[in-house]
Amino acid sequence: MSTSVTTKRSNVSAARAPGKLILSGEHAVVYGAPALAVAVQHFTEVTFTPLHKTGGLFTAFESLSPSAFYPFEALKSFKEGLDARFDQFMRGEMPVQKVLQRPDDLAIYTLTSLLPMIPLPGASSRGLPVPGQLSSKSDMPLGAGMGSSAAVVAATIVLYEHLLGQEQTTQQRFEKVRFCERLQHGKGSAIDASAVVFGGLNRVQGDSVTPLALSADHSLNTDGWYWVQLGTPVSKTGECVQKVREAHGQDQALWQEFEAVTDAFAEVIAVDDDPREVMKTNQALLEKIGVVPQPASRFAAAVEALGGAAKVSGAGAVRGEAAGVVLVRLDDPEAMATLMESYPERRWEPLRVSMDGAHLVEPAPVALPAQ
Repeated sequence: MSTSVTTKRSNVSAARAPGKLILSGEHAVVYGAPALAVAVQHFTEVTFTPLHKTGGLFTAFESLSPSAFYPFEALKSFKEGLDARFDQFMRGEMPVQKVLQRPDDLAIYTLTSLLPMIPLPGASSRGLPVPGQLSSKSDMPLGAGMGSSAAVVAATIVLYEHLLGQEQTTQQRFEKVRFCERLQHGKGSAIDASAVVFGGLNRVQGDSVTPLALSADHSLNTDGWYWVQLGTPVSKTGECVQKVREAHGQDQALWQEFEAVTDAFAEVIAVDDDPREVMKTNQALLEKIGVVPQPASRFAAAVEALGGAAKVSGAGAVRGEAAGVVLVRLDDPEAMATLMESYPERRWEPLRVSMDGAHLVEPAPVALPAQ
């Protein structure tokens, strides 16, 4: 009996999108100041597997929710229902956390937003590909401010562009991510959308996104930069933004300080210079507005004692002890490893930049017995 095999391409289709870290400008971006966001090599991958005769889509999103079924015939009313719930939020009749009824809804809503696109020949009469299962997996921590929901949206968009045979520009994807993600946060984040769609390092101010060049040997792609997850905050981004607005929203001088820090950070990154002083200043401003819990403040002090610098990356927290992700610059890898021995329950990794935004994943070949 022959043991040779042949291969064929899998009929599974997949797309992936990177996560993100905010280097500087969190909170200040709400008041018109710039922010710096970098895409990182931690990905959410969304996969479609055909399942004929099901009449719709099953979902199987890892670590998000139990499987659900969405019949094709109900998708139009499903989208209209979520749009109506978002309108209720906009009128102050519903908190944004109640707009989506399950995490899977965001990906399915994204799919329905693509329905006006012209389908491939052989697609269903409703403009959809064949029935099947929509799955996801991710290697980024959820609820840590790394853009996991935006990554799901961006990967779903690229995947269904492929299935429908209608590729969009990156700018169109950027706008679509912001439109769909508004259901999650109340307003689509230009920061998250820029990272997951364009990749690399971007300066975001208002609706404007400016890519910033990074060489392959830039320190952001080498040892010395890390991210550490200091727990999942109990206060969501919207709550943090609201608390900061109540306490500091009218302090224009404060936001000008944040803007100056972000501009200084961009200059340091552009020439790959020492970022520690600007990071310390940034951290001090975040502590001033009250989004750095004491454990995160103590962690930053411990990094500084070793000759490095650390700052909260993201919304931080206004309640509880967990701060989410903290950005670290420390040139001594052994010192970093020794420090993290005191935090055995905390995930930490070197920062690695993803220069690519959301993109299609080449399906793996499937081995078949020789005929």
